[in-house]
Amino acid sequence: MMRGFKGIFLLSVGLFLNINSVFAQLKIEQWNRFELKLPNNSDKNSFSDNLLSATFTHKDTSITVSGFYDGNNQYIVRFMPDKTGIWKYSTKSAFTPLNNKKGEFECIKASANNHGIVRVSQTYHFKYADSTAYFPLGTTAYAWTHMADDVQEQTLKSLQNSGFNKIRMCVFPKNYELVKEEPTIYPYAVKEIKKDAKGNEVKIWDFSQFNPAFFQHLEKRIDDLQALGIEADLIVFHPYDKGRWGFDEMPMEANLNYIKYLVARLASFRNIWWSLANEYDFVKSKTDKDWETLIKAVVKADPYHHLCSIHGSTAKYFNYQMPEITHTSIQDGAPVLNWGGAAIVRSIYPKPIIFDEVGYEGNLKSRWGRYSGEEMNHMVWMGLLGGTYVTHGESYMFKDHRDTIFWAKGGQFKGNSWKRAALARQILSETGPLEMADVSRDFKTATNGKGTYLIYFGKEMLEEWIFDLPHKNASSERPKPGTKYKVDIIDTWDMSITKVNTTFEASEANDYRIADKSNRKIRLPLKPYIALRITQTNPD
Repeated sequence: MMRGFKGIFLLSVGLFLNINSVFAQLKIEQWNRFELKLPNNSDKNSFSDNLLSATFTHKDTSITVSGFYDGNNQYIVRFMPDKTGIWKYSTKSAFTPLNNKKGEFECIKASANNHGIVRVSQTYHFKYADSTAYFPLGTTAYAWTHMADDVQEQTLKSLQNSGFNKIRMCVFPKNYELVKEEPTIYPYAVKEIKKDAKGNEVKIWDFSQFNPAFFQHLEKRIDDLQALGIEADLIVFHPYDKGRWGFDEMPMEANLNYIKYLVARLASFRNIWWSLANEYDFVKSKTDKDWETLIKAVVKADPYHHLCSIHGSTAKYFNYQMPEITHTSIQDGAPVLNWGGAAIVRSIYPKPIIFDEVGYEGNLKSRWGRYSGEEMNHMVWMGLLGGTYVTHGESYMFKDHRDTIFWAKGGQFKGNSWKRAALARQILSETGPLEMADVSRDFKTATNGKGTYLIYFGKEMLEEWIFDLPHKNASSERPKPGTKYKVDIIDTWDMSITKVNTTFEASEANDYRIADKSNRKIRLPLKPYIALRITQTNPD
């Protein structure tokens, strides 16, 4: 059995490998990719679906995945194992050279930096497959993979030096007032080239013929992000085309075929999220029903059930109650500009709430792209306070750096708010998931339900704080008199944490509030954007 498998594996990759390298391929970490390559020297090769699949079995678990044509007479099947031990597989295909290929590999325990796929946790939050908490502090660079190679490499360096662990990015290139670069490779083969009324070239695409090089490049960049511990929130469709390429107006049959091909290629990447669209309602060729169809198609094609959502224009909320949608992806600044607003949205949808666009730090004329760094950071903390999450964005454009507007093209960060993401992630990792302690009365205090409170004062500048907490502790047990606390002062802008050398002791609750028995207080630095972390020091 093993000898036969080695022969198949050597044939599948089309290389003469030594025995040691073959055995190295037979051990796959949890949540990493097993890949089987099978040649088919036929003139009937096709990008259509249902030409190759494989079933992988492990004890009582059986998972069937779709394969795909990768060009050059080669088909590929990819699989992401989630359980350690021996996995066996068998292929199924109408092509005899691809059919009934059998083999096995061993899935070994994941290494320290491999936490697996991100899942929903505790209704409103996230965790990795190995139960490590995941707090999305992400940024946006829509078309970075379509820029010049040096800009792409700079983007990765910028991300490496940031605290971000998620990035919103498009599959298709972007045609927008501030983004006009022509990509070097396209997702489809060109059927013919015509001239428009102005004499400009117009490419007519063959939507039945994908360009494997385009997707291979995308895969490389997703793997580059994975190496940095960053989730790729991949935008499948978007409206920023306006007739230049026509990828936003493909017929439904082509859309569905594209989804099947994309998911077959990428579902085995553990750091993938599916975002069906950015500003879906601006894609005039599709209705809400069309989007529901496309969402269901993605979820059906994905055997691993990656996170999935869809994003609308300003204050345009999709039907996020749809069971196939795992979390919200909202463009709306109002909930994080107004105290308590984020928590209100959270109360509507029993899912993780991500405000994926609340505005951008930048210097654009458009109001959405001219927030200061302080305002951008403030909105992130307003979201966290409400038990939700906010995506960062930056849109500086300078005459001498026109090609480095990060919001669309990536490159280098020019602002200041990006530097603050690491502190926010640190605080969340130390406190755990948050929610408002007294959601309808106290808009500035969050709790982890386990003895830690977070108070954020926003733009208010205070000289002192008299110990004062809500008696409510969300749905968790309320603190008792005599409970002792320590306080840290967090400067969210200057990125400092200062421990206060005072121990506070809770009094009896009075009108839903808790004071210190001696009415002790602390001095504050008389600055905006200050937060307090109040941590219980004695067990119940």
